[in-house]
Amino acid sequence: MLSLSHPHTHPAAAPRHQRAPRPAVAATPASCRRRASHIAASAILLPGGGSTGGRGDRKLPFTPPPMAPPGQLYQPFHPPPSPLPSKFRTLDLTQRLEVLRERLGQWHEYAPLISALSRDGFTPSSIEEATSITGVEQNCLVVASQVRDSLLSETAAFPPDLLPYFDSYGGPDLLYELRFLNARQRADAAKHAIDYRLEPKGVRELARSMKDFPRRRAVDEGWEAFDGASPGDCLAFARFRQSREAIDVDDRIAELNRALQVVATETARARLELEMERARKKAAGEEVEEGEDDTASRPAVNVVRLQYGEVAEASTVLLLPVVRETDGVAAMESAPRRTKTDVDLGIVEVDKAWARWAVVPGWGPVAAAAEEAVAIELADGRRLPWRTAEEEPVLVIANRGQKEVAEQGSYVLEKEGRLVVERGRKLAEQGITVAAAEVLIVVRPPRDEDEMISDEEWD
Repeated sequence: MLSLSHPHTHPAAAPRHQRAPRPAVAATPASCRRRASHIAASAILLPGGGSTGGRGDRKLPFTPPPMAPPGQLYQPFHPPPSPLPSKFRTLDLTQRLEVLRERLGQWHEYAPLISALSRDGFTPSSIEEATSITGVEQNCLVVASQVRDSLLSETAAFPPDLLPYFDSYGGPDLLYELRFLNARQRADAAKHAIDYRLEPKGVRELARSMKDFPRRRAVDEGWEAFDGASPGDCLAFARFRQSREAIDVDDRIAELNRALQVVATETARARLELEMERARKKAAGEEVEEGEDDTASRPAVNVVRLQYGEVAEASTVLLLPVVRETDGVAAMESAPRRTKTDVDLGIVEVDKAWARWAVVPGWGPVAAAAEEAVAIELADGRRLPWRTAEEEPVLVIANRGQKEVAEQGSYVLEKEGRLVVERGRKLAEQGITVAAAEVLIVVRPPRDEDEMISDEEWD
């Protein structure tokens, strides 16, 4: 049995409650009682114990605390290194504010002072009041300083002798635009910006093109001709896409010229020159061979974006069964069809039960084919066969009663167990004359007004 030591009560202190006397027991020697009251707990004895040093003792393992070097105190906690440059660490608060207010030194040297003040409880407004540096500029300086530090990492492999290019007053605005790229991409983009003497707007376009390039794989025609590791090819591909979306042929040629100015690889240059030749033929009124004209850049059907409250304000609405793109043609054909409608009360009867429905305004083309209409849910709008499609879920409303393929339309068919949309002209070239349904309209989800306003911003 383990006995724990306990503190002695002061003789002058009387107990608050008096215990009832215990029944008499055999007397115990006073010396034994004193020894028992002074035993301190030094280990936990598990069942099967015995005398100290015997085989029955099983003590939990004890690890001694780490020892400090001779002459030093043991400190288990080590604070993180100070982010401030060494020449600013000895300055007091007034002196740090003066450095920021007077812009003493290079921008990347005093930028860490802003982060240090924030950790000390300063807000962007209070820093602006003390230093006249606006909150927007504070954020730009801090982020640009972090981007600059990442260029010095081994992963980036950025030549140190090129860093002074960003030490000028406009350096933070240039580096700030690279914040969404990884270290290697930042280094490549920074070199490209130096070679072409880009302004912040040009660096923003470059960073956006490099970020967006991997997502365009298997979505945009001609993607495979460009090199994603080359900033010039990424920027050229972005301008190539803009040229294919241009309506006026002169705008198309202008974008292709801009792409040819920055393209880096020979395969990408050959693809751009081929596109330029087609555009010039069209501008001269010459006949363009089949497949050369870029009609794939624009949809052949109506594409609408819903507005918040549009369904509630519509004079008539339609209730359509919804199938997923992964359900296949069998599920689309088994979706219910409308059998009866009460015009006065708006009651609709269908031929079978169904779990998923969509309510859309009663647009004319959809209302005309309401009995056979079905909504197909695509998780990614970029699977649509036109270049202006965006990465967002869409509803493709199709007419199952129209299956005959015409070159001017778009149609739904099944490929590898998935419902896809293809142009009628492409299907005709492949010898396909019958599809699962004809596309009536494509519905895009609502977008917040704030998002629509800031659509031009990279953030």
